[in-house]
Amino acid sequence: MFTIELVDALDGSDALAKRRRAAAERAVAAGQPSFTAEEWRYTPIDDLDVSHYSFGAPGGTAGPVGLLGGVDAAAAAVVRITNGVVVEATVRCEGISVCTLGDGAEDLMGIVAADGPDVFGDWNLALASAPIAIRIDPRAVVRAPIIVHCHTDADALAWFPRLVVDAGRTSEATVIEHHTSGDGPALISPLTELSVGDGANLAHLTVQELGSAVWQIANHCADVGRDGNLRIGHVAMGGEYARARIETTMTGRGGHSEIDAVYFGQGTSTLDFRTFQTHVAPHTTSDLLFKGAVDDHGRAVYTGLIRIEADAAHVVAEQTNRILKLSPHAWAQSVPNLEIENNDVQCSHASSIGPVNADQRFYLESRGVPTDVAEALVVRGFFGEVLEVLPSVEVAASVRDRIDQLLDDPAEHRAASDSGAAA
Repeated sequence: MFTIELVDALDGSDALAKRRRAAAERAVAAGQPSFTAEEWRYTPIDDLDVSHYSFGAPGGTAGPVGLLGGVDAAAAAVVRITNGVVVEATVRCEGISVCTLGDGAEDLMGIVAADGPDVFGDWNLALASAPIAIRIDPRAVVRAPIIVHCHTDADALAWFPRLVVDAGRTSEATVIEHHTSGDGPALISPLTELSVGDGANLAHLTVQELGSAVWQIANHCADVGRDGNLRIGHVAMGGEYARARIETTMTGRGGHSEIDAVYFGQGTSTLDFRTFQTHVAPHTTSDLLFKGAVDDHGRAVYTGLIRIEADAAHVVAEQTNRILKLSPHAWAQSVPNLEIENNDVQCSHASSIGPVNADQRFYLESRGVPTDVAEALVVRGFFGEVLEVLPSVEVAASVRDRIDQLLDDPAEHRAASDSGAAA
């Protein structure tokens, strides 16, 4: 994979350099994962040849607005990172601080994920060239969203975005993380850390609309304190192979987390989700709802685990993933799991994979709606439940429009999307 020597060329304090080298040593020792490992089951990970990519930080100009539309105009802060270089960091309101490398970001790296949750997480710590840390002051209420754009348009580039959000006690904020790219190949491995202080309310939304030649292997790690509330939203609309490993750990009594995702796979893309709802403290709750569709020869993989530790009594946790297959050539796998070490809990999981509901389609057809229109209406309704709870109303509306366009004329819209991403 990558080499320890790459670490020595990066900026940062001596303490950070020591942490980077230790992470690189762990990654080198682990080696590249294989699909024979359970956590990489059903994936094309064996097809990844990192020698096809060059690690670097060439920088560049800002990427397209994409599904975020005009959300930037009213944002509380805007950060733009292109090809591993911060090109803008603007704060427009009080109660927020944005830290870059050498300005405090390295002090917060590892606040939730001290070690990488997998080998790519370790390489992220070792090689993150432009880490960003966002601090929300205790008791600060930030009404407008904080936007972080990560854009890639250098062909065959490998880079490692790192975002840390530290929400102070009883604060409130929404952070939107936006990933875009050009048409060329790239390997992007982001790691996002979310620390929710006692009584804080944090919403985090990832919007992924990468080009069809891009591999993204992402990790999201969150810790929720006492009476804290975390809302995670995830939108996945692109990539050749796009993986999101999302782990929430409920460490404070009375904490709550909600994880919702909308995903749409097309062409030959593979969208891969691994979720972990871990309850350490008692009287905590978590709720997960994922809804996706795969068309053409697209593939979708979901595996989820609810883990209740021995001291976590009076926990309520739910997990639901539903996938629509819109093509006979599409493929999907969904594997929910429970691991419970305390008997005084309420846990449930649900999973389904299948075509558009025939009864719903027939109901519309019987009232004169053409078959293709009826099927599109059913798909739109299928996604509605998740779109209504995404942390951004504006982004949810853009995603709804994008899904409408894909259903109306998928081939034409895919061509338009590819040309727009490269603009």
